[in-house]
Amino acid sequence: MFRLLYPDTRFAGGHDADRQGAGDGIEIVTYDATRREQIPDEVWRGCHAIIVGIGIRISREVIERLDACKLIVRMGVGYDNIDVAAAAARGIPVANVPDYGTTDIADTALALILNFARGIAAYDDVLRRDVVANWDVTRAPAIRRMKGMAAGVVGLGRIGTAAALRLKAFDMPVHFYDPYVSNGMELALGLTRHQTLQSLLGAVDAVTIHAFLNDETRNLIDAAAVAAMRRGTILVNTARGPICDLDAIYDGLRSGQLAAAGLDVLPAEPPDPGHKLIAAWQRDEDWIRGRLVVLPHAAYYSAQSLWDIRYKAAETVALLLRDGRLRNCVNGELLKEAARNR
Repeated sequence: MFRLLYPDTRFAGGHDADRQGAGDGIEIVTYDATRREQIPDEVWRGCHAIIVGIGIRISREVIERLDACKLIVRMGVGYDNIDVAAAAARGIPVANVPDYGTTDIADTALALILNFARGIAAYDDVLRRDVVANWDVTRAPAIRRMKGMAAGVVGLGRIGTAAALRLKAFDMPVHFYDPYVSNGMELALGLTRHQTLQSLLGAVDAVTIHAFLNDETRNLIDAAAVAAMRRGTILVNTARGPICDLDAIYDGLRSGQLAAAGLDVLPAEPPDPGHKLIAAWQRDEDWIRGRLVVLPHAAYYSAQSLWDIRYKAAETVALLLRDGRLRNCVNGELLKEAARNR
């Protein structure tokens, strides 16, 4: 009997996707922990696989206790809460679930751009305040015609590609920046490729972020990046919060360099209510009204995506433990390097 540990994830939604994905011969052990110390050492040492959400960090200290573990699966796309190098040094593969919310997140990114460009939330807000006095088409501060707006995608992976195709369907020329995408993808998809982020930002009217969080992308959208954008750009982030510097977004909105920003993710979640951007938005100050939308890290969320993420994560574990088949490994090169150095 294999033992599968969920250190920070309760069974959610009243379904058995986890058990169906894992199948027979795998015992599932669940905790709702945020720190290693909340789970007994013998549980860490005795598990054969781990499926982790975002509530706990799988650090080097955790990995040093994984005596029997054969696989760590991040139940999601990003895996920045797992020390993948430490896992590789112990010979433990790390996998993710790259396809569970592709369409949901791409749909949300497009919805945020549409919301600003067509004034949906802005009109609703002012009319709710006074449906007679505010019956005025000029009350949507970022409104514009979508056809002909140039859109920029930062990160052309699965979600970024899905977003690009949706934007094209709205007659928007689509540009992208992703130095890790093979040559020719722009030809296959009919996109315009940029060799630098600054080049992309200066060529588009709306930017949507679909990159992983790592040392290279942390604070990628900073004051310099905002300054490189066309004046009046719409910025959307449904990837990872720390990719965007909130101070830079505040300054960009305040100056008008940014027309609007849609943030599904934030550097800290929930955010600090005292941060000047969040505080101005919560006070509904005149200058920011209709120009900022904040979501609770919900772009991935749907009943279907919840099922997919749990089923596919458990299935990934079962394929390795029972059949020796590893899929969606994210630290393969590190595993090879560690093996050479042993």
